[in-house]
Amino acid sequence: MFDISSIQALFNGNAVKQRQHFRNRIKERNIKKIDVAQALLSGEIIEECPNDLPLPSILILGYTKANKPLHIAVGVDDDIIWLVTAYFPTLDKWEADYKTRKG
Repeated sequence: MFDISSIQALFNGNAVKQRQHFRNRIKERNIKKIDVAQALLSGEIIEECPNDLPLPSILILGYTKANKPLHIAVGVDDDIIWLVTAYFPTLDKWEADYKTRKG
C-alpha cells in the first residue's frame, strides 16, 4: 500500500510535520534529528498499519550515520507525513534483523 520512495519524496519536499510526542521522545532518547533524516532517507518500510487512526501509519527501519538501527513511526496523509515517534530497537523485542518482532 505504501511506497518508501513516496514517503522519502514528501520528507525531502518538507511535506512533514512532527507530533509533540515525537519531539518529546527523540529528546528523551537522545536521538538527533539528523539521524532521523538519515534513517528515513535510507530506510525501508517494515510494517504497515492502514487502519490506524487518525491516519494510516508505517514503521520504517533505517540506520543512523553511526550505523545504528532506528525505527521511525510515520503517519501518512495524502500529501504530508507526520513523524509520530522514533526509537532504537532492542534485541529483547526484535529479531537480529530489526524487522521482525519477537513473540
